[in-house]
Parts: sequence; C-alpha cells; structure tokens
Amino acid sequence: MSLRFQVPQDKVPTIGQRSFLQVNDQFLALFNINEKLYAINDSCPHQGASLFGGKLEGQTIQCCAHGLKFDLATGCLNNSTHFKVKTYPIERVDDQIFIVMD
Repeated sequence: MSLRFQVPQDKVPTIGQRSFLQVNDQFLALFNINEKLYAINDSCPHQGASLFGGKLEGQTIQCCAHGLKFDLATGCLNNSTHFKVKTYPIERVDDQIFIVMD
C-alpha cells in the first residue's frame, strides 16, 4: 500500500536548493534540480550517514562520510546498479507536491 505525503509549501525547495523532511519514522531529502524534484531516503546505504548535507553536483549527491556518489534520479551509486539509496516518485497536482512512498 502506498502513502502519498503532501509536501508543505514552505518545504518545497527552490531551484538549486534542498529540504529535509520527516515522514512518520523516515527521514527524506528533497532536491530541486532545474525545476525537477527528486526525493531520496536521507540515509546512505553504506553506513547510514545523512545525505542531506552532501555535495551536490548536477543530479549527483555525494555522501559526507565516505564520498560515495549517488544519482538522485535512480538512487544508484555512480558506476553501479547494485548499491543504491531509496528514491521516491514525485507527483504534482496543481500547485501541490506529493511524495509517493511504499
């Protein structure tokens, strides 16, 4: 069963920015890259470090702890499809933004 979380308007990041969200017991990072929104689990799959504050290059986020780089669109570690961070689809309905979580 899916949960549609409505992102509060003040938490929708502007272009080039990011926001931190807590949905129930999960922590998410929401990024706005050239008007496209990406939502990921904030925990690096390597050892759980926060990805929210990582270095952002295009649609790639770099983990602060060990330097691993993940594609925000796929969640995959650069150059690998076997190690990835959880990504969540974004839905837009009029002016509202929803993150779809399973």
